[in-house]
Amino acid sequence: MSTWEATGVGSHPGQDHVEAVRVVFGEVPGLPYLPELPARGVGADMIGRTAGLLVELPVEVQPSGWRLTDRPGRDHQRAVDHLRRDLDALEEVGHDYSGPLKLQVCGPWTLAGSIELKHGDKALSDAGAVRDLTASLAQGVADHCAEVRRRLPGVTEIVLQLDEPGLPGVLAGTVRTASGFGRLAAVEEWRAEEALRAFESPIVHCCAPSVPFALLRRAGVRGISVDASLLRRRDEDAVGECVEAGLTFLLGVVPGTDTRLPDAGAIARPALDLWRRLGFAPDRLAGQVVLTPACGLAGASPAYARAALAACRKAAQVLRDDPSGE
Repeated sequence: MSTWEATGVGSHPGQDHVEAVRVVFGEVPGLPYLPELPARGVGADMIGRTAGLLVELPVEVQPSGWRLTDRPGRDHQRAVDHLRRDLDALEEVGHDYSGPLKLQVCGPWTLAGSIELKHGDKALSDAGAVRDLTASLAQGVADHCAEVRRRLPGVTEIVLQLDEPGLPGVLAGTVRTASGFGRLAAVEEWRAEEALRAFESPIVHCCAPSVPFALLRRAGVRGISVDASLLRRRDEDAVGECVEAGLTFLLGVVPGTDTRLPDAGAIARPALDLWRRLGFAPDRLAGQVVLTPACGLAGASPAYARAALAACRKAAQVLRDDPSGE
């Protein structure tokens, strides 16, 4: 059971990485995270930022996107530099912090469906390349976590989030080839599970429809992060099995772009209604549900990003104080 209450998905607007870290620690102190600012350009995007963590697999940018290359160049260095500056800001703002911290990286399947091989199609087209990419990413993530622990010795637990918006497409065989004219073959579920097991008890974030709940449960993830508005009644049996197995759900309950935010009770309502339909005891709700924006906040204004996190935290108090929703 978690006591995290509320957190964010990962991305933030603008280019002021120090201010973004301050906002996170101020608005969601129960589970702060290292924000990502893709507006800074090459290497700050989800794919480039994670590719910069890969061990012995340097990358570069081509007109078609990120591609593996023979040696680290300017694009790879940009990604490394962005992350180093982010870690400097994290150390500056969180130097005396004690508690859990969330780190987000692109998951192996979305990464494999996005990065191209040196002289070929996307890495997803080659099972051996996917294995190499996954192993490299797992080592890079372990090194990244160790660096964060060194900089913030008060961190009691690192919560790893794998961003896998591309996973449903990987399983369905809808990922386009590098040329864009074909589609890559669907990946078997056992292979998807195997790659996810390379990471220690992650949370998997998937803001796309058709989240593979049963697969994620079998893969041993500790939690699943989803957009509550995309959940369908047909998903609820699988969601219930995940709750029964003790998984934490990070439910996206406020839009990721500027809108007028309702009161805390209305924001909490999707979680309360889902819990009631699933038939679980109300006193379990706050321990297994964490409220978040529906997806990243990169497309929002800075003021809205702050307000969205604050709204999630206030709504989380409703789950604690009135879990029956009465």
